[in-house]
Amino acid sequence: MDKSEKFVSTVASFVGLVAKVLPDDVVAKLAELRAAEEVPMAKAVYDCMFENMNLAVKLSRPLCQDTGVIQYFLRVGTHFPLIDELEPLLLKATEIATEKAPLRHNAVETFKEKNTGTNTGKKVPYIEYELVPNSDKLEADVYMAGGGCSLPGRAAVLMPSAGYEGIAKFVADTLVEFGVNACPPLVVGVGVGTCVASSAKLAKRASLRKVGSRNPDPLVARMEEDLENALNGIAIGPQGLSGSASVLCVNIENMARHPSALGVGVAFGCWAHRRGTIVFDADMNYTVLSHKEAAL
Repeated sequence: MDKSEKFVSTVASFVGLVAKVLPDDVVAKLAELRAAEEVPMAKAVYDCMFENMNLAVKLSRPLCQDTGVIQYFLRVGTHFPLIDELEPLLLKATEIATEKAPLRHNAVETFKEKNTGTNTGKKVPYIEYELVPNSDKLEADVYMAGGGCSLPGRAAVLMPSAGYEGIAKFVADTLVEFGVNACPPLVVGVGVGTCVASSAKLAKRASLRKVGSRNPDPLVARMEEDLENALNGIAIGPQGLSGSASVLCVNIENMARHPSALGVGVAFGCWAHRRGTIVFDADMNYTVLSHKEAAL
């Protein structure tokens, strides 16, 4: 098996794993919320979630019938041997995973309104690159963007006079209006930038950060904590049926902005936050970072 074949085979297996097993940090947070929950209905819902997770592993089936649109967020070394072949290789891996996992067919060509049946299509799977100079490794976040967790996503440019209170209000209003569509408790990614595009991208990146992590800037970390407490105070609860918590975490990513604009984006992840991180070296040996006990 050459490097390309080894890479495709491993990625396909990893995509299948992400569909069936939640990352360690998400499982740990769900367990924490279940232990702290006092509302009987909410406790019953958490019990169902854990039964669902156990059955997904036991039966080797996806956690959720909506296995989403596959998205790859790559930090790729400029010396990684397969850098010039990544897009076709990832498309092939996605097609194999779709058949073997199996994954629901979720790639519908817009305007034609035709399902491709392979989870591939125009710009699908979604692939985003970040180049790492003088490295021969590749680190990939794989994410399954389901219809529910994608529906609440929003981005806007606020007047700068709205201030950080305006950002908090935008996030809270979005959660209250649309959050139940994403199967809470939710991962909430917030992006703060200049325009709609940059803010939305930062929000997506924030949603892929580890649950329980904090932004290294203490001012941003303070806002993460304050927003998390405020959103939990809304008490949407698991599956929107009320309870002690609304969110698994609030993660914020930010950039310098234009003084006349205040961009904000929000990206949600449902309780079944199917995100995985894998690293390849130059020989296509891999290390799974998100699922410590995983074997592909």
